[in-house]
Amino acid sequence: MVDDLGRELAQRTVKATDAGHRALVGWAGQHAPGERMWAVEDRRHVSTRLERALLGAGQRVVRVPPKLMAGARQSARTRGKSDPIDALAIARAALREPDLPVAEHDPASRELKLLVDHREDLVAERTRMQNRLRCHLHELDPGLDPPARRLGEVGLLDALAARLADHHSGMLARLAGELIADIRERTLRIRALEREITTATRHAAPRLLELPGCGPLSAAKIVGETARPGRFRSEACFAMHAGVAPIPASSGRTNRHRLARGGNRQLNVALHRIAITQARLLDSLGYAYYQRRRAGGDTTMEALRALERRLARVVFKPSPTAKHHRRRAAACGGLT
Repeated sequence: MVDDLGRELAQRTVKATDAGHRALVGWAGQHAPGERMWAVEDRRHVSTRLERALLGAGQRVVRVPPKLMAGARQSARTRGKSDPIDALAIARAALREPDLPVAEHDPASRELKLLVDHREDLVAERTRMQNRLRCHLHELDPGLDPPARRLGEVGLLDALAARLADHHSGMLARLAGELIADIRERTLRIRALEREITTATRHAAPRLLELPGCGPLSAAKIVGETARPGRFRSEACFAMHAGVAPIPASSGRTNRHRLARGGNRQLNVALHRIAITQARLLDSLGYAYYQRRRAGGDTTMEALRALERRLARVVFKPSPTAKHHRRRAAACGGLT
């Protein structure tokens, strides 16, 4: 706990349990009965449980990017790295940066994030199994080698299983058959998850699905990683969080920008997929903007990065609310 000048007032270590979190909130109330702010290092799944406990207790929480602590540790009088040193660095970094994103846990976005992460885990497991299966099939019979990118088709997997039943190669054929069964099971689970994600996204973010090039999986990724764009102070802050804000490459006259490697990389890759798709859709605004940037001298990647920045603005822009529609209808004499 620090004051407005960053001077340490008190410290306490608690267990990362519900009882420990309640004790932490009570301890903070005794030392600072007035308005207070909690700063938590943004470590995704490591800090999520603490954030939920604090938000459930009605506390205000901000997320501090890990990179901000490096300078605070270097300027501290105490050398080394430990939990007390890190906690003090986090608190001072939050005081130094007043516009940090506010932590927010929306049940709908949280469920979407869990579904998307689980699907990606299953896809990664299936890919590893498919690679092993190709090795086994090549050793059994090179003629069994399936076409590229088709080992996720249930019909092809069933046909392979039927052909393997005629082989009498012992253990290798048995292992290949088990892999086919596992791949088939995961394929069905992945498809079921995709249907569930699509249904949930249509309710949570219908406006995103109207964006050209944004499918249900990309929209679900954006919702799950963002929670609510309105929690950011501005669309520029949201772009910085997504890692699509331009970084100047020179202080001279040349208007060039570097690739931003910071920010939320999961959110960044979702915007990148939408940008690539729009750059190929001839009737989309993204294609026209991309071609205009290319005609202005940008390279392919520079034009794509500029398009991603524009897409961040579109994603951040709040959709019209019912109250806004009613106000507009009244101003137009009841016409909508």
